[in-house]
Amino acid sequence: MTMKTFHTASLADRVFEKLENDIIHGVYPRGEYLTELKLVEQLGVSRTPIREALRRLEQERLIQETGKGSLVLGITTEDLVDIMNIRERIEGLSAYYACVNMTPEGLKELEHIVDLQEFYFSKWDTEHLQQADDMFHDAICQLSQRNVLRDTLVPLHRKTRRYRRTAMKDKERARCSLREHKAIFIAMQSGDPKKVQQAMDQHMEKVKAHLLKEI
Repeated sequence: MTMKTFHTASLADRVFEKLENDIIHGVYPRGEYLTELKLVEQLGVSRTPIREALRRLEQERLIQETGKGSLVLGITTEDLVDIMNIRERIEGLSAYYACVNMTPEGLKELEHIVDLQEFYFSKWDTEHLQQADDMFHDAICQLSQRNVLRDTLVPLHRKTRRYRRTAMKDKERARCSLREHKAIFIAMQSGDPKKVQQAMDQHMEKVKAHLLKEI
């Protein structure tokens, strides 16, 4: 698959997103070397967007520049533990501010996402179920209107996507996650930020426990 159809203005972003996703999902495993020439051939783009994407991947500590190419670091178990510890501590804060800054449109958006999650669970469509789960947490980050929280959490959501996909295949855990999201949404409807934060904290405690148990 090449990337020639992408608009030039967003090409570096597209290359970064693809490489980040491929590293996180193990297409490029830890210990593999990436070179500009190799990626030019694989992606069908020039060196300029690839060079920019590699620079950003190094900033994210997903690769490390060496004398013979970019060494893939990926996400280690220790990284995952740190990521989940951070998420457990600040997802609730993000939800708190989402409630403080909530709009009728925001509530409708969250309700739609929860409805989607319920629909995909009823069909046991795990791929779309995980996408709805991603949408729920990303929407709360956006609705918080707190840039630092959003910029911290959204990349962490991406970095745990591979592991959450495995967790979402556990039907009982998926059922509990849906119930917990509904509880967060109901708390949002109440307009009580502390209640929302508590509901999110409880959810993240269970998410972290299940994910770390799986690895």
